[in-house]
Parts: sequence; structure tokens; C-alpha cells
Amino acid sequence: MVRVREMNEADIEAVSAIRVRGWQAAYAGIVPRSYLDAMTIEDDAGRRRESFSHPGRESRDLVALGDRGPVGWICFGPSRNRVSGEGRAGEVHALYVAPDLIGTGVGRGLLGEAHAAMKDQGFGKSALWVLRDNRRARHFYERAGYAADGATQDDVYDDVTLLELRYLREL
Repeated sequence: MVRVREMNEADIEAVSAIRVRGWQAAYAGIVPRSYLDAMTIEDDAGRRRESFSHPGRESRDLVALGDRGPVGWICFGPSRNRVSGEGRAGEVHALYVAPDLIGTGVGRGLLGEAHAAMKDQGFGKSALWVLRDNRRARHFYERAGYAADGATQDDVYDDVTLLELRYLREL
């Protein structure tokens, strides 16, 4: 059983571990191995500490807590890109679950909490970006009501360009 709460500064190391291990598990065979191998929890935690305490920060972070502390993390806020249509759009900037707990409902719980919070903040829809070749994540988001809207962007990892697809969902 997990519960969700706002992330605090004491969670940074655990969230960085979830994110780095999540990347290394989810993107194996998609993102170059050299990029994944170079990721460290310490570097990620340093960047996270800087952004977490930034005074003008508009995003929010939630953690899912299990018996061993944080086991999942979601970051969301206003959309970083213009989304056509009426109303304001929120965006799920990141969602990661401890690799050994993928498929247990932790991610679904975090996403549900983020959707409720975005709706409470007046957002009418939610956007997110997912790597085209990350079929598992695309299936997860599609089951949560998201659909690709045709927008794409390139991300470069160690000189390898990968395509991201934007997914949208009404809140």
C-alpha cells in the first residue's frame, strides 16, 4: 500500500535514485548505453536540489511512499509548450516508479493525484512527452486516457537523435 504526498527536500536523494534507475531500466535499448551508464544519483540530486529550491518554480512534485520510503515520483505544472484549443494546459514533466514496482499501480496513483491537482489549478487538459520507441510508457499513458496529438520534438543523447511524441488528455 502506498500513499502520495508533496515531495520535500529530504526526498531528493530517493527521488534521484528512482529517476536514474528508472531511466536506466525504461530506456535500455532506446537511449544510448553510454548516456545511461554516465547517469549518477549524485549528479541528479545536485541538479534537483538547485531546481527544487528555485524561488520562481511553478512545478509541483509528489512522491508515492511505500514501506521503504519514496517509491515513485511525479513532477507537473503548466505546459512548457503551447497547446491548441481552449483553456489552460498542464503538463506531466516526469513520472518515474522504482523499476521493481512498475505495474503495481504506483504510477497510476501518482498520475491520478497529479490530474486532480492540475484540474484544481484550473487546467483543462494535460500534456506530456514520451519517446516514440518507449512502447511500455506509451501504452501506460494511452490506458490513462492520453492520445498522441501529432506534435513531435527531437531529443539528442550522445549524438543520437530520438523522437518524442506529445500526448494530450482532457482533465
